[in-house]
Amino acid sequence: MARVYVRWIQAVSRACGALAIVLLGCAMLVVCQMIFMRYLFRASTIWQTEAVVFSATGAIFLGAPYVLMRRGHVAVDFVRLIVRPSVQRWMDWTGAGLGLAFCVVMTVATGLHLFEALEGGWTTSSVAAVPLWIPLAPMFCGFLLLCLQYVAELLKLGDPS
Repeated sequence: MARVYVRWIQAVSRACGALAIVLLGCAMLVVCQMIFMRYLFRASTIWQTEAVVFSATGAIFLGAPYVLMRRGHVAVDFVRLIVRPSVQRWMDWTGAGLGLAFCVVMTVATGLHLFEALEGGWTTSSVAAVPLWIPLAPMFCGFLLLCLQYVAELLKLGDPS
């Protein structure tokens, strides 16, 4: 059962990693279009800035589970390399447990914030008045998926094979 869960979460994390790439690509294209419109035609760029910020933010949060799965995060492993394997294992368990605890708190906090934004009809203060649930939803989903990926990492640490 644990292996099925790990495979399932890894597939979801890969899909979110691919979505993050698409979002970053879209942000890049919008930046290019914004530069083109602003400096060539002197046209205003109202929606582009928010589209870029929201796309990049979504890419960061939705791509985080994939980065965790691939162990692509920045780590200083000097201490880990000089301690015994049993201490390394303890450090892995502690790091994953603390990461999971942090992500649970952030999932609840972003979930509440998302709910308030939906209920209150909150929008950005810009002329475009984009509904705030749009940037908050990827944050909530990203933290939720990060929690699930941390559980998968803990299950992998507990699997001796």
